[in-house]
Amino acid sequence: MNDILVTIGEALIDFIPDKSGCSFDDVTAFLPKVGGAPANVCAAYARLGGRAKMLTQLGDDPFGHKILSELTKLSIDTSCISLTDTASTALAFVSLDGAGNRTFSFYRKPSADMLYKAENVREEYFENAYALHFCSVDLGDFPMRDAHRAAITAARKKGAIISFDPNLRFPLWKSRELLRQTVKQFIPLSDIVKISDEELSFITGTGDIKTALPSLFENNVKLVIYTCGSGGAYAFTKNEYAFAPAQKVKPVDTTGAGDGFIGSFLWKMKDMGITLDMLEHLTSEKLLACLEFANKFCAISVQKNGAISSYPKLEEIK
Repeated sequence: MNDILVTIGEALIDFIPDKSGCSFDDVTAFLPKVGGAPANVCAAYARLGGRAKMLTQLGDDPFGHKILSELTKLSIDTSCISLTDTASTALAFVSLDGAGNRTFSFYRKPSADMLYKAENVREEYFENAYALHFCSVDLGDFPMRDAHRAAITAARKKGAIISFDPNLRFPLWKSRELLRQTVKQFIPLSDIVKISDEELSFITGTGDIKTALPSLFENNVKLVIYTCGSGGAYAFTKNEYAFAPAQKVKPVDTTGAGDGFIGSFLWKMKDMGITLDMLEHLTSEKLLACLEFANKFCAISVQKNGAISSYPKLEEIK
């Protein structure tokens, strides 16, 4: 049964500040939490009862072992995660403004995940894979980019859905243009592209989603998910679309909210029996059901601190 979500990319430690509505200078303490977008997506899927697996590399250090322990507690398959003593586990320090929005400071020069190689990826990792999900943080000019290409090739051979969330992190790139061109290289390799209102103009050159859609529906792309935070979320195929308003809540911390959205969206798709060959023929009703479920997931998540630790189980959503 093809029901496993596989993610590839960074797993790191997010250091969450002890207070929000202030700059880094005013933070007096940080709490370590397991994060990294692909790890978060994996965790969201697993929290809902789905089977999940992560491909990455961690430093053979206390932070790497903390991540392994946390993922294992979530019943995520960590058998494909490598440990190395040549680089440390990535760290990200976070500050939060009054609305719970984040600013990051990263420590990864290089980090262990960046050195994960294409030869680490094996085709058998994708047996029973429902989808492969990845982001752009680990698509820079280092070995992990080739590992992504190898994973996409292997997953497509097994008939898995390829899901891409650019999840832009500008401080990690030598130039904004290099990031833009890299994202544009990987969009056509994907079946699903999730993009936020904050990312749309940078990637496509327009802030209007309907104007941008033709440039997003390239090659393999069959479904575009467009998230607007408190403004709700849209899902588009070439023939149908749906919109679901966000639930009205007071956010405490939006860290990992977008990751939780796509992780729960993919879980709902799997739960509804939506397969790769059905993607481009989805009705607006099915799109709406997935959007509404992901919105509920996020509404619960953003009212708590952290990413993975804030993700609800299925019974909490029901």
